Amino acid sequence: MIVAEVIRSGFVESVHHGVVAVVGGASFGDVESPFFPRSSNKPLQTVGLLTAGLVPREEADLALISASHDAETFHVERVRAILAAAGLGPEALRCPADLPLSETAKRDWLRAGGEPERILMNCSGKHAGFLATCVVNGWPLESYLEVDHPLQKTLADTVSRLSGEPIAALAVDGCGAPIFAISPLGLARAFQRLVEAEPGTPERRVADAMRAHPELVAGTGSEDTVLMTAMPGLIVKRGADGVSAAAVAGVGAVALKISDGATRARVPVLLAALRRLGLDVPDLPEVVLGGGRPVGEVRAVF
Repeated sequence: MIVAEVIRSGFVESVHHGVVAVVGGASFGDVESPFFPRSSNKPLQTVGLLTAGLVPREEADLALISASHDAETFHVERVRAILAAAGLGPEALRCPADLPLSETAKRDWLRAGGEPERILMNCSGKHAGFLATCVVNGWPLESYLEVDHPLQKTLADTVSRLSGEPIAALAVDGCGAPIFAISPLGLARAFQRLVEAEPGTPERRVADAMRAHPELVAGTGSEDTVLMTAMPGLIVKRGADGVSAAAVAGVGAVALKISDGATRARVPVLLAALRRLGLDVPDLPEVVLGGGRPVGEVRAVF
């Protein structure tokens, strides 16, 4: 179904199709067929790490382990500290080398003569958490990304438990880690379980860490950080290819997928879904530019 329109100079230029799963309200589109939530799975995987015995240095580490971070200095330093506490260095990471997501951090890094590094990759916090959990359990480090590794089996079980459905398919995510297919509705249910869990449980610890440290979940000016800062009580996690999931305790949860993977439609659709849950959301227009100036917008229409 059409979930967003691109308006340029008053005319509908194009449309984006997708699905919006809502726990606590009406859903739109086929929300029961499985898909790959990409990085929106990360908070669920962090729950699995805690269940497997991960002992973070401090609760803020859980926010970064759940993150798609922008590789700002404070992100990179924390990833390095998580690894060091486990007796490891950045060379243990098996995610691909990359440059910072943040354009400012990327420019600064390149200006200083830097090159792509694994620790700069937006998933390096998750991989550091993977490695730290393997160290606690005495599991092999070199093979921690293999599907049959005890770590990945634990994470698959956790995602299945939280979503309330079996894993429909396995694939390899952009960072090299296994990614688990569930339905949009299952993803929304999982996020609701995080925010409504009892204090002190792995689920609630992850949700509380994300809410307390939104800057670690994404970065300065990034959508997840901006939304959680503006809306106390909200957890939200973006994923590649037009995915996002969010939840507020006692209100509901949302998971969405833009079918063509368009990032520009993600925020308008998410905000519209949160408004339908009765939440007061910030005005974050997705502006369409022409010649470097605003000439339109992307708006939700479902």
